[in-house]
Amino acid sequence: MTQIALSMLAAITFASALGGQDSLMSRSSRGRTPVQATADSVLRANTQALLNAIAPGDTAVWNRLLDPGMIQVDENDVIRSKPEILASIQPLGPGLVGNLAIDDFKVALHGNVAVVTHEDNEYLNYYGQIIRSRFRMTDTWLDGANGWRLIASQVLAVQKDPPSIELDRATLCGYNGRYAMTSDIVATLQCAGDSLVMKRAGHADRFFLPEVRDVFFEPGQPRTRRIFQRDAQGGVTGFVDRREERDIAWKRMPLTPGPAAHRK
Repeated sequence: MTQIALSMLAAITFASALGGQDSLMSRSSRGRTPVQATADSVLRANTQALLNAIAPGDTAVWNRLLDPGMIQVDENDVIRSKPEILASIQPLGPGLVGNLAIDDFKVALHGNVAVVTHEDNEYLNYYGQIIRSRFRMTDTWLDGANGWRLIASQVLAVQKDPPSIELDRATLCGYNGRYAMTSDIVATLQCAGDSLVMKRAGHADRFFLPEVRDVFFEPGQPRTRRIFQRDAQGGVTGFVDRREERDIAWKRMPLTPGPAAHRK
């Protein structure tokens, strides 16, 4: 078969596939098809079975439902193959009791491939202290001769704002001042209520709450912190705008003398 014929065949096959996807999308817009409903049910059951198997360390379930070429990226950015995943599954130790339950579950079918995204609630009794976490997982399943098998998965820890504390007025307002990232990027911090307000020309006000002394977070932005820095005498010299391990430095600007300072 000539190269031109191959190209024409590929184009026809691709167009046919697109037409099939359009038809599926059209049917989905009116409601789930029987195929979609069945896939949703099977994949949700498979997913919950995998989650149920984690606490007791049941590798048999994972071995059955994982494709041999499975690849996983976990919430700590560790990449694992199927053998590595199976080796990592161990029963919870003495004093630990936990489980994972699906909370939100969505499926997108593409022929014999399904992309599933789900949020799961984790309950962990950690030596008498209760820890509740959430994870966002995006999985890819392949429907083959042996049924649906998991071929890829990415896990994210769902982050939330930390609890805030209340600082005394003197401490909170002690951060007041003008701060510069560059000569052209300058902002003012002012205490207001239980928070610090950042004011910057041309930008909406931003509000920061104290997590601990000298560490503030912005509600709805759990990946970032504002960490204030002090000199040897305890005076505030600036802060770093930290996104995980990466810092942007802001320096506190000297106070501008007011008119009263020049009076004799």
